[in-house]
Amino acid sequence: MGRRPTIADLARKAGVSVATVDRVLNGRHRVREETARRVYEAASEIGYHAAALIHQRITADLPRMNFAFLLQKEAQPFYQAFGKALQEAAEATTGVRVNAHIEYVKNQTPAEVAERLEALGQRAQAVAATSLDHHTVTQAVEALKTEGKPVFSLLSDFAQGVRESYVGLNNLKVGRMAAWLISRTAPRPGKVAVFVGSHRWHGHELRETGFRSYFREYAPQFDILETLVNLETRQVTYEATLNLMDRYPDIVGFYVAGGGMEGAIAALRDEPPDPLPSVVVNELTQDSAAALQDHQIVAAIATPLPALCRALLDHMASAVREGPSETPGQLFLTPALHVPESI
Repeated sequence: MGRRPTIADLARKAGVSVATVDRVLNGRHRVREETARRVYEAASEIGYHAAALIHQRITADLPRMNFAFLLQKEAQPFYQAFGKALQEAAEATTGVRVNAHIEYVKNQTPAEVAERLEALGQRAQAVAATSLDHHTVTQAVEALKTEGKPVFSLLSDFAQGVRESYVGLNNLKVGRMAAWLISRTAPRPGKVAVFVGSHRWHGHELRETGFRSYFREYAPQFDILETLVNLETRQVTYEATLNLMDRYPDIVGFYVAGGGMEGAIAALRDEPPDPLPSVVVNELTQDSAAALQDHQIVAAIATPLPALCRALLDHMASAVREGPSETPGQLFLTPALHVPESI
């Protein structure tokens, strides 16, 4: 077992003097926030026993804000990673002490999302959520806005014209990226398919639109099949993928525009066609990373969660301090592209 990190180790790691670390620990004299945060980050990195105390010291005098987050499907690795990234971003936010309350919906029904948004609005100054686009959800967002509670849409836009801002990828471009990848890596021109979770997911609709528009514009030799709905579930996607390959043995590629990619990967493993179709999925998880390494899929287009969460919290804090903006906005992050040789 390694020795316990000392205050000297912490000072060396943070690039400050032992006296500075002592001031941060004991609060005897003020230390610049930037320096104190550097000490805290170093303490967390080396496992210094008083890291929690340092965090308490540097945030004690900051204004407090309560933010709530509503995500989908807690059991999915992507949303687990999303929740973790939100918590880490809350702890790292400067200038304000953020209390992040994170919840997950059990079903993807508009009624449940609206109910949960209303409840979260009672305990938070601002709310951010992943949700399908539906008038029931829009009404809930509008009610919160009336109460001075800004709502941010994440990953897939909803309540346009009412919500404060959208934060996520440019989904039209993501769909075009997927189409470009398939058109360049497919074994030959032929039939191509696209899976969406539901036609109520605005982001999936945009990805499908971008996907089809790219092929129509630049690769008309490919035949785009009717869109498949997989409800973002593993089992439905598994069965739909097997059925797709059975009905169209000459399929040359497909794109899973939302969740459920684990089912598609499992189907490719269980009954691999020859040659394999060119398959693109969203997000990098243990399943998609393994599929990339085995060359079962050609790419995973991923959301940069740490950057998204940092930007989101800054926008939420600004909305609370300065009030809602007159014009609802949107913030696009640059997607991360993972291919077999980058893993």
